[in-house]
Amino acid sequence: MSSDSSATLERRIGLRSAVLFNMLEMIGVGPFITLPLVIAAAGYRLSVWAWLLGAGIAVMDGLVWAELGAAFPRAGGSYAFLREIYGPDRAGNWLSFLYVWQLSFSAPLSIASGCIGLSSFLAWFWPGLESAPIAALPALHYANCAAAAACLLVTALLYRNLSSVTRLAWVLFAGVMAAMAGVIASGFAHAAAMGGWHMPASPTQSAAVAIGGLAQATLIATYDYWGYYNITFLGSEVKQPEKTIPRAILLSVLFVTVLYVVMNLSALPSMRDAAMHVKETAIVRVQLVAEIARSAFGQWAGYTIAALVMWTAFASVFSLLLGYSRVPYAAAQSGNYFKFLAAVHPKHGIPHRSLVALGLVASVFCFFSLQQVITMLVVTRILLQFFLQHVGVMLLRVQRPELERPFRIPFYPLPPVLAIAGFVFILVNRSQALGGLAVAAGIAVSGTAIYMIRARRLGQWPFSAAEHVYRA
Repeated sequence: MSSDSSATLERRIGLRSAVLFNMLEMIGVGPFITLPLVIAAAGYRLSVWAWLLGAGIAVMDGLVWAELGAAFPRAGGSYAFLREIYGPDRAGNWLSFLYVWQLSFSAPLSIASGCIGLSSFLAWFWPGLESAPIAALPALHYANCAAAAACLLVTALLYRNLSSVTRLAWVLFAGVMAAMAGVIASGFAHAAAMGGWHMPASPTQSAAVAIGGLAQATLIATYDYWGYYNITFLGSEVKQPEKTIPRAILLSVLFVTVLYVVMNLSALPSMRDAAMHVKETAIVRVQLVAEIARSAFGQWAGYTIAALVMWTAFASVFSLLLGYSRVPYAAAQSGNYFKFLAAVHPKHGIPHRSLVALGLVASVFCFFSLQQVITMLVVTRILLQFFLQHVGVMLLRVQRPELERPFRIPFYPLPPVLAIAGFVFILVNRSQALGGLAVAAGIAVSGTAIYMIRARRLGQWPFSAAEHVYRA
C-alpha cells in the first residue's frame, strides 16, 4: 500500500454543509428537464401526487440510510454498510465488491448525464454546438466535447482541500436556489397575468392507465430526489455523524419536497401542452421551463433561467463527483478494490486518485449516447444497492441486536418494508420493465464473475473463510 494511503480523512463537515451537499446533488438538472415529463406522464391532477409519492419513498428509504449511516459513519456509504451487514469475510466481501462494480457504471453515467445536460443547455445559446465536427462520425457533436470539458473542470475544482470545496459549494448552491426561485416566481406571475392560477382540465382516464402513468411519473420523481444519502459517502468526514447524518437526510428531503411541489404547482397553468413534448430533445424541454420565464418577464428572463439551469447542472455534477469519489477509495483501503485508489493527498487530505479516476471515466462517457439512462440508473441501483440495504438493515437487527445504533428507524420495520413496496411499484408498473432488469442482471453477473476469479486468486470468500491479507 502506498505511503500516503495511510492518511485518514478529517471530520470537518457540519449539519449545514451536510444538508448543502445533499441538496446540491438532489436539485440537479433533473427537475428542470423532467418537470413537463412528470406532468405528461401522470396528468395535471396526479402530477403533484407523483412528487409526494416520490418524497414518501425517499423518506422511507432515507430512514434506512440514516440508521446505517449513524451506526457506520465511514467513507464509502453503501460499501461500508454492505460489508458490515453481510460480513467482511463472508458474503459482504462479494456484495460490497459488486456494489463498487455497478457504481463504476452508474456513477460515471450520472456525472456524465449532468454534463451532457449542461452542454445541451449551452446549445440553446449556441446552436452550432449540436453540429458534428467529423463527417464520418455523425453521432459525435461539439456538445460532447463541451460536456467532457465540463466534467474535467469539475474534477479540477474538487482537487483541493475540503474547506475550499465547501466554500465553493455554497456559491454553487446560491445559483441553484436562484434557478428554483426564478421558475417558481415566473410560473405564478404568468398564471396571474392569464387571469389567476387554475388547474388545467384533464382528460378522463381508466384506473389502469392512471396507475401506469403515476408509476412512470413517480420513477422520474424518484430519480430527481436521489441524493439525500450523499452525506453517507462522506461519513468519515462528518462531525458528530450520529446526529448530523440522520438530520441532514431528513431535512434535505423535506426542503426539496417543498421546492418540487411548489415548482410543479407554479408550472401547471403554463404546461397545457407538456404531453406534446415527451419525445422531444432535452433542449426543447429546457425551453419549456425558460418559456415560462420569458412569458412572464420577457426574453431576458428566459435566457437567465436557462443560464441558471446550466449553473444548477454544474453544481449537481460537483456534488456527485465529490461523494462518489469516496467509494472506490473506501473499497481500496479495505483491500477489496485496486489499492492504487486508496491514496490520500498529503496536502489537501482528499482521496485524489479515486477522484481523478472517476472524473476521467465520466468524461469518456460524455461521448456516448445516454438515452434511457435515468431508467437504467434507477433499476440498477434499486436492485443492486437499495434492496440489499433494506433487507440488510432488518437482518442486522436480528443478527446484531447489541450493536450501538445512535439513530433507530421509527416505527420499525414499517419504513424499509414501505420503501421496498414503493420501489417495486415503480419498477413493475411501467412499460419496457424487462429492459432495465436485463441491464441490472448483466452488471450483476459480470461483476460476480470478476469477483469470483479475483477471490479465488486471493483466497477470499467463498474460497477461504479465514481472514486474508490483501496482496493485489
